[in-house]
Parts: sequence; structure tokens; C-alpha cells
Amino acid sequence: MSQASVKTRGTQRGSVFTERFGLFAECLLTGVWIAIASLPVVTYPAAFAAGSRHLRRRTSHLEGGWREFVADFRAALRGGWIAGVAGWAAALAVWVDVQAVRAGIPGGPFVGAVGLFALIGLAVAGLRAAAVWEPGASWRELLAAAGRRTVLDPAGSFLLVGGLAVVACSAWFVAPLAVPVLGAVAAAALAVEERGRRR
Repeated sequence: MSQASVKTRGTQRGSVFTERFGLFAECLLTGVWIAIASLPVVTYPAAFAAGSRHLRRRTSHLEGGWREFVADFRAALRGGWIAGVAGWAAALAVWVDVQAVRAGIPGGPFVGAVGLFALIGLAVAGLRAAAVWEPGASWRELLAAAGRRTVLDPAGSFLLVGGLAVVACSAWFVAPLAVPVLGAVAAAALAVEERGRRR
């Protein structure tokens, strides 16, 4: 093998490593952006939608940075805040179920388990909807379609549950770690949706 071919192969490996590490770093940065945009509490669906769209641009080798993220966030916020309110309402309902379990109400454990699984399913459907969001899309339609994909693609849904578990564990052990990991969860949702399209 010639020296030139060895150098070429080494350069290709280096460029692949550089590109993948760059994407990983972009995911972590996007997680910070998502966390900042989620501070108003009900804006998290729009924040994930903008973050997912930013990562789609990055993987497609298109230009885009903070300004494009903010523009996408504003566009997604038009209907996304309603989805955010609905998500918090669901979380509150599950919290009430958990309190019923603790109080020893008959049937409480079953109702609590159903509520918890439903909340996890809603979170996965929300991530799937955010991953495919485009400006002008209806959140109601996105969430309905994402709900179907959540049920019909259990393997992909399980991967996203794992991503959410990583965020929860990161927050439990070292709270600041949960912030950049949000970008990795958005990237996982993109990967799951892309996998579903290719099947």
C-alpha cells in the first residue's frame, strides 16, 4: 500500500471523527438552547421543535445557528404553548394519582401505574412530534400522528424512554448535566423518526 493511500485513509478517518464529534458537540449546545427556551415552563414543546430542526439542518450540512433557532422557536410557539399546557396538565393528573396511591385509596396502585405509563407515552409522542415539526405545521396533527407512531413502533419508543431516563438520572446525580443531555434526546428523537421513515 502506498504512502499516499495510507495518508488518504487516515485523513478520511480523521474527518469522519471530526464530523461526528462536531455533531455531538452541537447536540450538547442545542441542549443548552432547549433548556433556555424552556424556562417559561410551557414552551418546552416549541423548544424541542426548534432544537430538532436545528439538528436536522446540521446533519444536512446546512447553515444555521442561534438566530435560526430563535426564529424556529417563535414559529413553533404559536401552537406549541398549548401542547405545553396540556403536558403539564397531564403531569398534574399523574401527581394526583400518585397521591391517591400514597393515601391507600382502593385501586390506587393500578390507577397510578396507568397514569404513569400514559404520561411516559405522552412524553415520547411529544418528542416524536417535535422531531418532525416544520414551520406552519399543526401541533394537533403532529401529536396525533406521533401518538400512532409511539404505539406502532415500540422499539423506537423504548429508545426514547431510555433517553428520558438518562436525563432524569443526570438531573438526579448532577443537575447541570441534564441541560446539555436534552440536545442528545432531541437527536435521539430525530434518529428514531428517520429510522421509522426508512422501514
